[in-house]
Amino acid sequence: MTQKAVPRSSQPRRLAQWSAADLISGYANGTLSPVEVVHDVLNHIAEHNPVLNAFAWLDAEPALEAARASELRWLAGRPIGGERGVDGIPVTIKDLLLAKGWPTLRGSRMVDKEQPWTEDSPSAARLREHGAVILGKTTTSEFGWKALADSPLNGISRNPWHTGHTPGGSSGGAAAAAAIGFGPLHVGTDGGGSTRLPAAHSGVFGFKPSFGRVPGYPTALAGNLFHICPITRNVADAARLLNVIGQPDVRDWQALPPDGRDWLEGLDDGIAGLRIAYCATLGHIRVDPEIAGMVERAASAFSSLGAYVEAVEPNISDPLTDYRVLVDAGIARLFETIPHERHGLAEPGFRAAAARGATLSATRYLAAVQAREALAQRLTDFLGREWDLLITPTTVAAAPLVALDSQDDGNAASLSPFTYPFNLTQQPAASVPIGLTAKGLPVGLQIVGPRYRDDLVLRAARAFERYAPFPTLESVT
Repeated sequence: MTQKAVPRSSQPRRLAQWSAADLISGYANGTLSPVEVVHDVLNHIAEHNPVLNAFAWLDAEPALEAARASELRWLAGRPIGGERGVDGIPVTIKDLLLAKGWPTLRGSRMVDKEQPWTEDSPSAARLREHGAVILGKTTTSEFGWKALADSPLNGISRNPWHTGHTPGGSSGGAAAAAAIGFGPLHVGTDGGGSTRLPAAHSGVFGFKPSFGRVPGYPTALAGNLFHICPITRNVADAARLLNVIGQPDVRDWQALPPDGRDWLEGLDDGIAGLRIAYCATLGHIRVDPEIAGMVERAASAFSSLGAYVEAVEPNISDPLTDYRVLVDAGIARLFETIPHERHGLAEPGFRAAAARGATLSATRYLAAVQAREALAQRLTDFLGREWDLLITPTTVAAAPLVALDSQDDGNAASLSPFTYPFNLTQQPAASVPIGLTAKGLPVGLQIVGPRYRDDLVLRAARAFERYAPFPTLESVT
């Protein structure tokens, strides 16, 4: 197979940066080979990852073996999933999720590497079954506990737009990999903003589906705050990935029942007639003026696309205190499962969270659960009955310098207070890139939908993407 020449105006510079849809098209018409694509991705990683540090684990030979098997299926005309699948597509998995044969160390020196590692997470299992080429595991903050991209185990991951800045976290490695083009598909997680925040900071699309849409196993420390998420450079690729990782797995008793939906269907139906609430502050959040102006201008695009848009507040208070109770309790429980002699290997902020969680009473925990229920009821009424969608900034500021990564306060409260309320409510939410600051750092806009209306969020994101195509590194440099 030989590579087909593609005009610069319609394709990125190198195969590593092509979309999944374009790669599949090339495989189908015989102008591309999964093997040459994976070779190009691995070369791209070798060139840029030493600076970015996006990978916790990279394994070239199994990836090439999977690519060779995929190539044989395409040559025989029997690709798994056909032209709407992921056969032969490079993908990464965040190092909070199990992948058979590779250690899942979760960014922590507390985890013993010498284990069998014989089980796939549901996402990894579905991707293998569908012929995807898993390259390796991307970096995370320690157990994903903070909204930055450093860990005691793997050090600092950097933002491809400006390497002096963080890509955000905790799915920082996945977001950096997506932004630079280490393949088109990346699986992250989000327990309080850990996909949407790095998507905004890294200039990519991050989608947190409704809770249970993507099965997870084993249970995360954040419990049912924890969502498994596509991170990509365009909306259609995220929908394609969701088609695969959203398939059922009996190990997750909280997963939504399978409905056989193809998330690519109806993606281009637009948003004409939808009622969209635009909220710049959620009633209490201060946003950098440059970002606030960019988000306000982006919000006007939804009116141009035929939606009814109105500035409105959802009348909620900041749920941070109760959110922290739930997270700290989870961290404390995690600490109980780790040998005491290893606790000192954790970073100080993580140990402090565990200590706070250990002092919580059952009644305080239940009070937080009840406060969460009240918030969810209010936002269920707001989104679905009063409004179809909500749009907000994703972050309060652009990506901070990596110097901040050595601190222990890199939490969602300070970096992205717009995101964690919608983990409490389990509603679908996405961050879409809307441009660059004067310093050249990406900015994101958050789109939130009613629970289980993932299709509305994807449609709105796609409509905005068509109206104002997402900037990519190669398109602006």
